[in-house]
Amino acid sequence: MNFDITQQESYSRSELLLRTLFGWLYITVPHVLVLFFVGIWSAILHFIAWWVILLTGRYPASFFEFHVKLLAWNMRLNAVTWNLADGYPAIGIAGSHPAISLDVPYPQSLSRGTLLLRTFLGFIYVTIPHGICLWLRMVATAFLNFLSWWSILFSGRIPESWFQFNVGTLRWMLRLNIYMANMTDSYPPFSGKPITAAEPVAI
Repeated sequence: MNFDITQQESYSRSELLLRTLFGWLYITVPHVLVLFFVGIWSAILHFIAWWVILLTGRYPASFFEFHVKLLAWNMRLNAVTWNLADGYPAIGIAGSHPAISLDVPYPQSLSRGTLLLRTFLGFIYVTIPHGICLWLRMVATAFLNFLSWWSILFSGRIPESWFQFNVGTLRWMLRLNIYMANMTDSYPPFSGKPITAAEPVAI
């Protein structure tokens, strides 16, 4: 998986204030309303995909593409609401953002054993350990988001280390979602760092 957000040289103070004061109205409300209904369809496709994987060992390609686009939509929304990117996050699975990229390779085959293990015991070996670590990281991320807000307001910039840490939080969450959605068999690392070419591929 490759997910990244390009850091801007400068951020708009006016957009920052507009998002802060009225973002709930023109960003959160319309996105959440549409995502609610799309989420119902997504859940249906996940249910069907589970049985297809169990019977064939493959994730339906069209379902996979749909869910990758849905994940990209969520990342656009998070990136903008976390003040990591300016501009309005496009609504819909066909949308895009020039600063945000996501690529999830399609798995040619998936393990039925891993599928069953993840379904019945995933909360023990995936959800609990990752949940605890991510909760602690989210506390730090919320603090850095708060500091970043003031940094943008006064300087129009975000310190690179803060930016990369918060992007890493989104990357970690994304890897976890992809694994628990049965879209890969690679156990998600306890890290928000991107995977380099020299390291084994893991989502």
